[in-house]
Amino acid sequence: MVFAIKAEVRDPRAETFVFEAQKTMYSGKQIAKGDTVFVFASENEGGPGLIASGTVASANAIARKRGIARQTPRVSITIQRTVLAKRRLGRAELKPFTDWNDGRPETELNFKFYRQATNKIVGISDEAAAFLRGFF
Repeated sequence: MVFAIKAEVRDPRAETFVFEAQKTMYSGKQIAKGDTVFVFASENEGGPGLIASGTVASANAIARKRGIARQTPRVSITIQRTVLAKRRLGRAELKPFTDWNDGRPETELNFKFYRQATNKIVGISDEAAAFLRGFF
């Protein structure tokens, strides 16, 4: 499976990205060592959107806290960057794609990342992965 993460990124050109206790949605909790990940630097924290692609070097599930009924699964991951994005793709470029049933990869990404603006790890379709590869 292929994944994408939207999170705060302090150094967009880093060779290794470390993300602690990240929220997961849309099968994001299935992320594992060796998986491909597209990294989006969250615009909520001043990032530009898509910045890199890489491979998961480690993934560790965070234990749920006792006494809390509803908890979003969280995962800590380390990503080894393989390539930097050559073209921009962020909220502004994806915002027009709001017909949730049109089957477009742009719509899938807008839905998963920006309909609910929190940072998160998400599983993406093969079509969305192929679309994202076009930015490198």
